[in-house]
Amino acid sequence: MSLLEVTGLEACYGRSQVLFGLDLRIAEGQVVTLLGRNGMGKSTTLKCLTGWMAPSSGRIRFAGQDVTGWSADRIARLGLAIVPEGRQVFPNLTVREHLEAFAGNRCGAREPWTVERVFALFPRLAERAANMGNQLSGGEQQMLAIGRALVTNPRLMILDEATEGLAPLIREEIWRCLDRLREAGQTILVVDKYVKRLIRLADHHSIVERGQVVWAGDSPALDADHGLWHRYLGV
Repeated sequence: MSLLEVTGLEACYGRSQVLFGLDLRIAEGQVVTLLGRNGMGKSTTLKCLTGWMAPSSGRIRFAGQDVTGWSADRIARLGLAIVPEGRQVFPNLTVREHLEAFAGNRCGAREPWTVERVFALFPRLAERAANMGNQLSGGEQQMLAIGRALVTNPRLMILDEATEGLAPLIREEIWRCLDRLREAGQTILVVDKYVKRLIRLADHHSIVERGQVVWAGDSPALDADHGLWHRYLGV
């Protein structure tokens, strides 16, 4: 049974249609990617999934419920968290305050993420616990954004361009974190451009072109067909 099932999703900005019958499924414990060039509908898809945009047609089922058209806060309470593009940390909250403000275990996780557990995952955040959000480097802000999502103990965590603009060493630290989350059984949807690294991380991939999924398959299949990379990803 799918944790997330998207069927025939369509979405518009005014008279401009962006999604044209997009389908997506994520099983519990899977790591799945949504790939494609800029402007192909990935961000719009995430807005619909998280409740920030109402689809014009199609259905979204999450955690056994039809959440199509639900508000963002209602979907979040059901166990969906997003690490947004651009991090969006609060400049006037400390690292610890960020994490404490979002902490909760609404879905009853057996081994819940706590503030201290996030500090163990990201020791650098523990060192910066008293620092304000605007006193952190870009990499530290990204760690905080991931930690902030984790302490909500989500059933599904979405990462939107989580490694964008980071130095290579920090980027690799984020990838290692995602590897650990995958091993712990966290269900994850990733939007990113580093295809080689995503092949190592994810179970399944969907490529979006002009608002539709034009290819879907597992990591060995994507790794074997570099023509897909050039045709749809510009790699």
